[in-house]
Amino acid sequence: MKALVFQGPGQTSWQDVPDPGIKDAADVIVRVDAVTICGTDLHIIKGDVPDVAPGTVLGHEAVGEVMETGGDVRTVRPGDRVLVSCIAACGRCRFCRENRYGQCRGGGGWILGHLVDGTQAEYVRVPFADLSVHPLPSQVDNDDAVLLADIFPTAYEVGVVNGHVRPGDTLVVVGAGPIGLAVIATARLYTPGRIIAVDLAASRLTAARAVGADATVSAEEEPERLVEDLTDGLGADVVVEAVGVPEAFEMCTRMVRPGGRVANVGVHGKPAALHLEDLWIKDVTITTGLVDTHSTPLLLRMMAAGRLPASGLVTHRFELGQMEEAYDVFSRAADTGALKVVLGGPRHDTVDRPAEPLSPPRV
Repeated sequence: MKALVFQGPGQTSWQDVPDPGIKDAADVIVRVDAVTICGTDLHIIKGDVPDVAPGTVLGHEAVGEVMETGGDVRTVRPGDRVLVSCIAACGRCRFCRENRYGQCRGGGGWILGHLVDGTQAEYVRVPFADLSVHPLPSQVDNDDAVLLADIFPTAYEVGVVNGHVRPGDTLVVVGAGPIGLAVIATARLYTPGRIIAVDLAASRLTAARAVGADATVSAEEEPERLVEDLTDGLGADVVVEAVGVPEAFEMCTRMVRPGGRVANVGVHGKPAALHLEDLWIKDVTITTGLVDTHSTPLLLRMMAAGRLPASGLVTHRFELGQMEEAYDVFSRAADTGALKVVLGGPRHDTVDRPAEPLSPPRV
């Protein structure tokens, strides 16, 4: 099959690789019908995620059809259309029992496109399938569904829930890329009093207004002063960092009110200063987090009911074989206006399975 392979910092290639096969009785093989690119993939290519070894197939978000299942799989069968979650869950370790799947210690967590081959390929092996893939209702199309693999649960869990957004709050979202826009969309479920979006790109600020931001400001036009003016000098109740650079995080800590909350969602590759000389007296709560995807079934029901705005976030569509072109467009979002890019289309439909013995069924 064809897949996008990480070759080291700054290097990827769309190339032939062996088709995946069942390695464990809890695995499924999914034919990828729609896949997208995440900002985290760009961080990997930059070298910000050193755990990713050269030779790894990238990607952790996909929608597709189940082609094969291991003997222990009970929730899906060949022919099912499924969402492939960015997080795999063993279901048995302490963290999985607490619904903290992102911290799984039983072989799951964020492994696709990180520690094992991922979804930017014609086929993908998904471990722990019973908790890691979700059957899709017919009324949710592929382009919308793939947004539930990562950005919507990440925005909701790590931004909105960790930030304890409440009715009447002033919420500032720093970074109006796909994650930041999904934060705005899901925060509206809690009726905050005001949502302010901050970004460098005018196109992304326009998109922020379209999904529900009440005010927008360029990161170059003193957003801290705007927040101060709109809150009578108090500061925001909740500030969500959705960029992943030190300057953005430090800005968030300056905009939060005493007793407020900063929820960091961005993937950071460099240290950020924590100015405790200013913050220690302010009763500020700072949270970090990797998505757990425990909310995916809830968000999927809401999307099927038409309660979750998603379609406007997909700005570009490509065939699967145009992966390198899609990366170029996505990485130059300030110039191209790209939010989420979705790839799908021509593929080969025969899986060449390697001859690998199954591990014994787990009890």
